[in-house]
Amino acid sequence: MTRHTWHTRAVPGRTLVTQRIEAADVVLRKARDGDRDAIVAHETDVRVRAHLGGAQERATVEQDLDDVGVAAATGSPGAFVIAARSDDAFLGTMSLTRRGAHRPGHISESGEELELSYTLIPALWGRGLAFQAATAVLRAAARELLDEPVIVVTQSANVRSMNLARRLGFTPVLTFDEFGVEQTLWVVDLREFGADVAGT
Repeated sequence: MTRHTWHTRAVPGRTLVTQRIEAADVVLRKARDGDRDAIVAHETDVRVRAHLGGAQERATVEQDLDDVGVAAATGSPGAFVIAARSDDAFLGTMSLTRRGAHRPGHISESGEELELSYTLIPALWGRGLAFQAATAVLRAAARELLDEPVIVVTQSANVRSMNLARRLGFTPVLTFDEFGVEQTLWVVDLREFGADVAGT
């Protein structure tokens, strides 16, 4: 979570503009002031950040949140907190946003593909909650947007994320280096999550 990624403009037809998405056990919503402590703990957690460049310094995360407000953590269209449907507690983060053309790892020359990413509290790993949240986000996007490829980029060493991508129906298409480690890029067509599969 870095400050420069928190502010992008909603573009109907190009970004996911919905503010809340519900699944069986989780809700995807925008961040609130009550999430502050949980977000700080999440961003400074060594296990959460193991494949994301390492845990951030607590003082840095706290200062960023104080400077721009907690709501800015999910200020970009398509960025959400994953919360428990039962009590609204913070469980992690998920986003479906555009991958900047300046970064490596693209399937088109122009870049700016829809990219799915997530983090989840380690105590909840392996319970299928990330799959629920990701499926809900992709189905919402399929209702709002025209069909296009969606990508997932994850460190090749991140077995859990690789398995989730595969379970969601993504296919690995290339590897490349970023941040000094090998990344795998996965792709699926957004139409795979359209109305015809809404009941599956």
